[in-house]
Amino acid sequence: MVVVGDVATDVVVVLAGSPAPGSDRPASITTRGGGAAANVAAHLARLGTTVELAGCVGDDPAAAGLAAELAAAGVRLRLRTVPGVPTDTIVSLVETDGQRSFLADRGANLELATDDVPQPHPGGHLYVSGYTLLDPRPRPAGLQALRNAVAAGCTVSIDPASTGPLATYGADRWLADTAGATLVLPNAAEARLLTGCGNPADAARALAERYPVVALKLGADGALWASGDVLVHRPAHPTTVIDTTGAGDAFAAGLLSVWLRDPDGDPGAALDAGQALAAAVVRQPGAR
Repeated sequence: MVVVGDVATDVVVVLAGSPAPGSDRPASITTRGGGAAANVAAHLARLGTTVELAGCVGDDPAAAGLAAELAAAGVRLRLRTVPGVPTDTIVSLVETDGQRSFLADRGANLELATDDVPQPHPGGHLYVSGYTLLDPRPRPAGLQALRNAVAAGCTVSIDPASTGPLATYGADRWLADTAGATLVLPNAAEARLLTGCGNPADAARALAERYPVVALKLGADGALWASGDVLVHRPAHPTTVIDTTGAGDAFAAGLLSVWLRDPDGDPGAALDAGQALAAAVVRQPGAR
């Protein structure tokens, strides 16, 4: 399996107490490995999938630390170092209910080029981080990876990533650009944006008319699987929510670890595997 996309350092700020403009607000602050593509690759490697990660990092100490962590997790690295450019850093502000907002300096991730994308393994799988498509600079590399994989007979999965830049990209354009994908993994807000359907089940069915498989994340309400005329819902796994950063990446990895072994198997089992890993991730600060 090949994963293409972002590698980052996450500065996770778990806030406590009420806002205090002009003063201090207590917080717990940790630094963790992040980046949607790197998160998916690390989880998959730990679950026993052979995975190669293609991306870009800066020539700074952060890049060396991230590479060492990912290699220790079992990820095969294809990371190009971009001189004079910092490695992506994301500040994740986590409220007391576990919901987060990001402040992103995407750094070297924006330098991803078509030459950074490895040739696909016929019969393999490609996962493209949606962030790769949502900025015009790395977008050609993401689209080239998708085209190469489809031409080689690979299956392809992609996560839309984020509603704000997705809206700027344009729903119709995103749907057209990703038409060759096998599996899409939106959350409810992204599915609503892509289809115009307010009801998640209707949105999943609408996307299933375009893609062979749709796995729609509903947060505390679980997840939906849509494929052809099949619609399966699985409830969320009980957990304590500390930080939702990386929950969607964990869901993608858990689901893929089951689905790739048996694409015609039980959709409920794939959804459960995704939700189990997501439930484990949100119990602690950081994405992995």
